[in-house]
Amino acid sequence: MNWLLSALNFIWPYLLALLCFMFLIMAHELGHFTFAKINKIKVNEFSIGFGPKLFSIKGKETTYLFKPLLLGGYCAMEGEDETSENPNAFCNKKPWQRFFVLLMGAGFNIILGFIIVAVMLSPGNAFVTTTVKSFSENATSNTVIKNDKTESFEKAENSESENCLKENDKIIEVNGRKVNTAMELSYTFTNVKNGNIDMTVLRDGKKTNLKGVRFNTINQSGYNIISVDFNLKAQKKTVVSYIEQTFKITGSYAKIVWWSLIDMIGGKYKISDVSGPVGVTAAMGDAARQNVLNLLPFMALLTINLGIVNLLPLPALDGGRILFVIFEMIFKKPVPAKYENIVHTVGFVILFALLILVMGKDIWQLISKAF
Repeated sequence: MNWLLSALNFIWPYLLALLCFMFLIMAHELGHFTFAKINKIKVNEFSIGFGPKLFSIKGKETTYLFKPLLLGGYCAMEGEDETSENPNAFCNKKPWQRFFVLLMGAGFNIILGFIIVAVMLSPGNAFVTTTVKSFSENATSNTVIKNDKTESFEKAENSESENCLKENDKIIEVNGRKVNTAMELSYTFTNVKNGNIDMTVLRDGKKTNLKGVRFNTINQSGYNIISVDFNLKAQKKTVVSYIEQTFKITGSYAKIVWWSLIDMIGGKYKISDVSGPVGVTAAMGDAARQNVLNLLPFMALLTINLGIVNLLPLPALDGGRILFVIFEMIFKKPVPAKYENIVHTVGFVILFALLILVMGKDIWQLISKAF
């Protein structure tokens, strides 16, 4: 009996993480489903999971399927990938209707992200800003700028930041990237070469450019993390500031996803840093084991990531399909279905191959970590 309890104690965080991951994916498919129904498009199947059917429920026109591989799902609309004579088929609807059906998968992900951020920010009495409060002599932390409270950071011995930054400076730009929140500030402080940063601050109401502000760095997993040596001011929590911060933090997640994609292409991060469903679920499970509420930042980032990545104009993704619809809107003539299907099929094969490679890498890393 003890071994069973031990097994359950080990596995429950990962099962919870898997369910959360599945919930985010289904929110995406629910966006497509909801707007398909609004536009009277026939939905043949709505599936939770992949693989062989466990059981199904037959609706008026839609079959709802439940499958064992909880790594995704789908909303199969009539005439989505083929021609159909049905007037309620996807292919026979107006371009603007198809545009919104495709768009709202990502839309639901981003709306869900906003809701999760609102829940995340509900505790606490204040929000961290990007305004310098003071410089620290004593260390309690030296790597992360928290989003819900001020922290003290290590005073870096060779740092020149205190000679450049001043109390009440509001940091608005780091290395050419505009920052609105402490979360964005924290990201821009990651993997900085030599610890030298160009900043723009608001000082006495005027923009001031600070070139080559130097910080000490520490190395974590092969990356340089700025050793922050200043505290940030807190903003009192009110109804107005709560709503404002919810929008700002949601926007920050979106910006960080976009910055991450750019940085990956630019070589700032390695392709080995990319995680698939296995790696993400494992990381979420580890976070849940410490505190279930730790899942919320993961979920916010993941759902917004799903929304943004799916809007990239790549074959097989919603963004690729939207591109064809926009082409039809502009030129008043659709791309022949057989050519569009070839493009999406090739894109799907490439994406599926990449997914398998990333999942293989994640599984290998888990095995290596375990043994």
